[in-house]
Amino acid sequence: MSTDERPEWMKSGMPHIWLPYAQMKTAAEPLPVVGSAGSTLTLADGRTLIDGVSSWWTACHGYNHPHIAAAVHAQLEAMPHVMFGGLTHEPALRLARRLCERLGPGLDRVFYTDSGSVAVEVAMKMALQYWLNQGERQRSRFVAFRGGYHGDTFGTMAVCDPDEGMHRMFGGMLAQHDILALPLDEADDAALEAHLRTHAHALAGIIVEPLVQGAGGMLLHPPRVLARLRELADRHGLLLIFDEIFTGFGRTGTMFAFEQAGVKPDIITLSKALTGGTLPLAATVASARVFDAFWSDDPTHALMHGPTFMGNALACAAANASLDLFEQEPRLAQVAAIEAALRAGLAPLAALPWVRAVRVLGAIGAVELDGIADRDGLRRRLVEAGVWVRPFGNIVYLTPAFTIAPQALQTLLAAVGEVLGAQRP
Repeated sequence: MSTDERPEWMKSGMPHIWLPYAQMKTAAEPLPVVGSAGSTLTLADGRTLIDGVSSWWTACHGYNHPHIAAAVHAQLEAMPHVMFGGLTHEPALRLARRLCERLGPGLDRVFYTDSGSVAVEVAMKMALQYWLNQGERQRSRFVAFRGGYHGDTFGTMAVCDPDEGMHRMFGGMLAQHDILALPLDEADDAALEAHLRTHAHALAGIIVEPLVQGAGGMLLHPPRVLARLRELADRHGLLLIFDEIFTGFGRTGTMFAFEQAGVKPDIITLSKALTGGTLPLAATVASARVFDAFWSDDPTHALMHGPTFMGNALACAAANASLDLFEQEPRLAQVAAIEAALRAGLAPLAALPWVRAVRVLGAIGAVELDGIADRDGLRRRLVEAGVWVRPFGNIVYLTPAFTIAPQALQTLLAAVGEVLGAQRP
C-alpha cells in the first residue's frame, strides 16, 4: 500500500505511535486492518489475507466467534469492570473454578493478571516468597534454559536465553539466574543434575516452556524432558514452573502441554489463547503446597501484588466463553487435522538448500532457515501471495486458528511454499 493510499487515520496517527519489535526509522509500515472474520483479515484497501499466525497464536477459535462476542456483549451491559481488591464477581470466580477443573487436581489457586509476561513475573514472585515465608532468604535464583523465552519485563528477561538478541543489551542490568541446556542428552542431563546438586540451596525453582520453546525459535523437546525436570525438582526440593503462555489451550495437541508428560508443575502460567484472542487476560495457577506457604496470620506473608485490571469482568466472560467452545466444538480434533496438513505441506521445504529444519507439533509449524537477509521483503512477498505470516529471527512459522478451513490452510501452505521456494529469503 503506497503512502497516498493509506487511510486518513493512519496518515495522522503513524507519526505518534511506537510499534513493538521494530526499528521505527527503517521498518516497513504496518498494514492497516479494518476487519476480521474467521481466519481472514481485511485491509483498508479491500484486500483480504489469510492469517497464518492467529495474532501471535491467540485467536484459537478464529476471529469474531459469535459465542465469545455474545458473552462479552452481555457482560458489557451488566458490568465491564470492578477492582478486584475487596470486590469480586461471578465471571472471575467461575473461570477460576473451571480452569482448576481443566488443569486437574494439584493446581488449585488462580491469580489473574493482564499479560503473559506479568503472569510469569507473578509465578517467579510466588516461588521466591514461598521460600521467604519459610525463612529461606538465600533461595533467590532460578534455573531456566537456553532457547527459552518468558517475556519482556525485567524479571522475565532475566530467565530468557541470555544470548538471544532481543534482550542481550540488558544483560548487566538483570537479576542473575542459572541458564542451562535442557536435558536432551546424557551430557546435558548430567550437567543439570550436577548443578542442582551443588546449588539447590540457593535456588527457588525451575522454569521451562513445556514441549515448545516458542519465541526462542519454535524449538521442540520430548515429554520425557518434563518428566525428568519434575523428578529433579522433587529430588532437590525445588518448585517447578511451566510457562504455558504459548502452549496452553490446545496448541500442542492436548489441552495443556504438560498432559503429554504425565506430570504437573507447582505453578503454571496461562495467557495468549485464554480469551480466544479477544481481550487481555492471564493467569498464574498454583498448587495447594505453594498457596499454603502464604496462608498465615502474619500480614507480611500475603502475596503483595495486584494489577489494576486484575480479573477484568469482560476478559473473564470472554475466557469462559472460550472454554465453552473447547467443550462444545471439536477443537483438539481440528488441531490433529491441522498437524497432519502442516506435516504434509511443509515437509517438501526441507529439501531446499536454505532450509535447516522443518518442525511440526500440533497446530505449530516452523521452517528454520539459514538466515533471512530481508525480513520486510519476505513478509511483503507473503502478503502479495495473500497471507499474513510474520517471520522472526530465522524462523517462518505457522500457528493458524484451530477453526481454519481446510482449503484456507492449503492456500496458506501453498503460499509459504511458493515464496520460500522461489528464492533464498
